[in-house]
Amino acid sequence: MKLVLQKAFRIALFAPFLLSGWAVASAQQTTDPQADNTKVNQRDRNSNEATADQQKANRSDRDITQQIRKSIASDKSLSTNGHNVKVITQNGMVTLKGPVRSEEEKKAVEEKAAEVAGADKVTSEIDVQPKH
Repeated sequence: MKLVLQKAFRIALFAPFLLSGWAVASAQQTTDPQADNTKVNQRDRNSNEATADQQKANRSDRDITQQIRKSIASDKSLSTNGHNVKVITQNGMVTLKGPVRSEEEKKAVEEKAAEVAGADKVTSEIDVQPKH
């Protein structure tokens, strides 16, 4: 019985501290600004623009995309943005989208896609956005 009372006392003693910590954490979550990439993704709202969710599920398109993604991912000289360029393949035609840090990086990603799909089958919509 004494042990039960000791545990109850500890809970009663520390409960306000635990709850106040929870309240602070909750307040921080509600006051932090929400990430908003609406401006970055505005062109993807155009129904005529290719987006990743429109990629066909056929094997050849998936294979092309996978090979290009592997080539991009294995290039350690690319920035995070370069590694995250969107690769969309529809009926053998590849569209590249997203920001990169330099013209050289843009060219490197485009060349990787051209090596896999063929230069005449790659459309680049990559934007150069230097580091701020």
